[in-house]
Amino acid sequence: MILRALFQIGILLVLPPFLLGVVNRVKAIFAGRQGPPLLQLYFDVWKLLQKGAVYSRTTTWVFRAGPIVGLAAVATAGTMLPVAGQPALFTFAGDFVLFAYLLALARFATALAALDTGSSFEGMGAAREVSFASMAEPALFLVLVVMARATGSLSLSGMLGPALAPAWRAAAPALLLSAIALFVVALAENSRIPVDDPNTHLELTMIHEVMVLDHSGPDLAFILYGASLKFFLFGALFVRLVADAGIAGIWAAEAVFVVELIGFAILVGVVESVMARLRLTRVPQMLVGASVLSVFALVLLLR
Repeated sequence: MILRALFQIGILLVLPPFLLGVVNRVKAIFAGRQGPPLLQLYFDVWKLLQKGAVYSRTTTWVFRAGPIVGLAAVATAGTMLPVAGQPALFTFAGDFVLFAYLLALARFATALAALDTGSSFEGMGAAREVSFASMAEPALFLVLVVMARATGSLSLSGMLGPALAPAWRAAAPALLLSAIALFVVALAENSRIPVDDPNTHLELTMIHEVMVLDHSGPDLAFILYGASLKFFLFGALFVRLVADAGIAGIWAAEAVFVVELIGFAILVGVVESVMARLRLTRVPQMLVGASVLSVFALVLLLR
């Protein structure tokens, strides 16, 4: 059990930046260019950790606390998510509610730090972020409720554990709709195309990136690493929902889980390569559509 816990912590801490490297490499292949190395984010985080941070005289402790609180909240949420069908490090009935609220806390801290700069530009990004989040969070909660209803468990370890395979046999249409909604939410929550482009710096279209323009040094490293960790969490939630391998043996299941996560990163890279970014007025329609799919899934379970 100690080795399993250490392995889960290792995956949680080490793998996330690699997944974003896979996404960027897939996009580079589709664009016909070489692209950055798979380990580029590791290099960026390490370089930023060795630099100093620059703070405006208009900012307060809120600005400095934003990246730290955001990373701590996402990392804490990661300890509640089971890996490869094994129970999470911390699990209890109703932990999926705390999981969702910790992700919301990370967003709140980032938006509050952006507002603390006193910049109307970053305030615009924070307003967009929380506006779209108010539409994405209901869809995420509904997906988790559908999983709880289908598996009969109120903990993430139970939802994504051995009870998941029988649930697919009994309620496949509902879980399929939930999986589609969860993928849409994952794209929105991680600021990926077609909702947002993490590589753009166009003033009129930026959402997440505009909130972190004033951060530098270790603070920016925390933000970049926290973003990769959040991508990992949604990827883990998605692959556990749709790709329950049911492999016997802890180490074999862990290895398959890592492969599935890489497959999720490839899928995101393909989606970003074949789709254009939506107009900002179209994003709410997509997020509301994800909530509608989740409601339909819940209706199928309750009928």
